[in-house]
Amino acid sequence: MFAVTVQPANADLLATKVGVLREVHSRETVSILDIPAADDFVAGARMAMDDDNTTGRFLDQSFSIVDPRLSPSEDPIAPLNEMLADGVRFVIVDLPAEKVLAVADAARAAVALVFNASAPDHRLREEDSRAKVFHVAPTRSMLADGLAQYLIWKQWKRWLLVVGSHPQDKLLGEAYRRSAKKFGAKIVGERVFEDTGGGRRSDSGSVQVQRQMPVFTQDAPDYDVLVAADENDIFAGYLPYRTWDPRPVVGSAGLQPTSWDPSHELWGAVQLQSRFKRLLKRDMHARDSQAWVAMRMIGDAVAHTRSGDPKAVRDYLLTPDFTVADFKGEKLTVRAWNQQLRQPILLTDGRGTVSVSPQEGFLHQTSELDTLGFDQPETKCKLQ
Repeated sequence: MFAVTVQPANADLLATKVGVLREVHSRETVSILDIPAADDFVAGARMAMDDDNTTGRFLDQSFSIVDPRLSPSEDPIAPLNEMLADGVRFVIVDLPAEKVLAVADAARAAVALVFNASAPDHRLREEDSRAKVFHVAPTRSMLADGLAQYLIWKQWKRWLLVVGSHPQDKLLGEAYRRSAKKFGAKIVGERVFEDTGGGRRSDSGSVQVQRQMPVFTQDAPDYDVLVAADENDIFAGYLPYRTWDPRPVVGSAGLQPTSWDPSHELWGAVQLQSRFKRLLKRDMHARDSQAWVAMRMIGDAVAHTRSGDPKAVRDYLLTPDFTVADFKGEKLTVRAWNQQLRQPILLTDGRGTVSVSPQEGFLHQTSELDTLGFDQPETKCKLQ
């Protein structure tokens, strides 16, 4: 499926092994169209490996991926140690926050760099930040701010916030509260959707959902837009067209903020989308894109420094000279204070890119991308 780069025997060949630590989940989604593919996430890293090797042929460099698939109950430290013993010094992780920290601390002794390409938790960039961890995935606050800027631009300032009952949903809900305060919106009401379990496809037929959602959203204060915080994909997909009042739904359904979407086609993105689909026989989603960007960051840094030394790569990633292209209209750079990748946020309805944040008029003294998420004066980050 992917091109295999065959390098001639060369004592000067710089071979870089990149580990991918990911948990393989089997999870339900509101729509069967959203069930993750078996190669979810790692497919993006593999395509970027192919890109890195295309450049590497001219620089006597090669790149390969080590991909031990983990179950959610499996401790990632044992496979990490095996990779480190095998010479891996760059690790792309698709893990929850606690495991990201465990991997980062275990990798620090080996002077390896970790690239967080999925966890959106603020604490990984703030009070629990690590000097050897770069964050490619946007934070919840970056996503929330990207959506909030558009809602303010549209003058949809009165929000009904519906938050799920899981811890991640509550963190996302808090991000939307922060965005409302930051940009001048008003949350006129809040509701909590309790996840009571059950087989949603067998128990929640269209008739039952059609009856439940209008009642759930009935008697709300007058609002412009319903903002759903449902990171676990439990209920938000059932809200559009079923609310009591005829209002748009945004957030975890309807108009959604994301780092990438299969429908995105601006700034040459069609080229990347088409190549991914040709190689993988499926669409490229946000998690694939985040892994692709992480691998490209590693490849670009190794190519520029002509070194596989993690210290040299880290130093280069933190310089003003480093940028990485992501087909979103701006070159991406790293926030030196917490090692978060600056990036535009796409606003999509799943059929096309409705808008891209930061929105016009949201200004910043350094970079308009820093209007998204926690800015340097707000940070609690003390890199360890």
